Amino acid sequence: MRKENRPLFYLRLCRWLNQFYIKHKIRPQFDALGKEAVIAKPCSLQIFGKHISAGDYLHIVSSKQKPVSFTTWSSKQQQGHIAIGSFCLFAPGVSLNSAVSIRIDDACMLAADVIVSDSDWHGVYNRTRPFRCSQAVHLKRNSWIGLRAIIGKGVTVGENSIVAAGSVVVEDVPDNCIVGGNPAKPIKWLNPERRMLTREFLFSKGSDYWKNQEEVEAFLFADNSISNWLRASLRPNRSD
Repeated sequence: MRKENRPLFYLRLCRWLNQFYIKHKIRPQFDALGKEAVIAKPCSLQIFGKHISAGDYLHIVSSKQKPVSFTTWSSKQQQGHIAIGSFCLFAPGVSLNSAVSIRIDDACMLAADVIVSDSDWHGVYNRTRPFRCSQAVHLKRNSWIGLRAIIGKGVTVGENSIVAAGSVVVEDVPDNCIVGGNPAKPIKWLNPERRMLTREFLFSKGSDYWKNQEEVEAFLFADNSISNWLRASLRPNRSD
């Protein structure tokens, strides 16, 4: 469809059911999950393993076609951990896979199809034993990982830094740096003296951000009717 035709009451019902599912199905799968988590299509979110936690205002856009997945693995020698800060955004298809530690600080953004892995999963010479080549990954505050980028084991991405789309990062990224390519190299530096707005700013007044979104939704879709929704579902036209 070219526009939203569902009635406002139905949109609000879907939101309530979404939050109910998050509270009773998603939250228990985290070791800790902060307040005001918003997850699109939460039933498609894939969580496997223990020691997975996230802070406040987590925002995940998952879908059946491109689920977001958080996975920690266990072995006799080590245990994977995933620790996500507050105000973080995960786009469809993001995959976090940990054998030791993936730490994501506040206000980080991971675009669609980003892969973060802290392990090679098998040795170069001994390929019969998993988890032997693992090193912690750390995405510092306000880092932004672009579309389909890959973050390899042992990498630290610096504060405010950006990883360009399609990049493969196998070495540390300094603070305030834009990197790109395979392997990723610095291509531009950010001015640390300039004011930078992060996702934290969106929630500086608590849950007011989501309340504002609901008010916008009410303004845009208040006139949507059940009859028009059914008609558009069965016989859409150019206005739909």
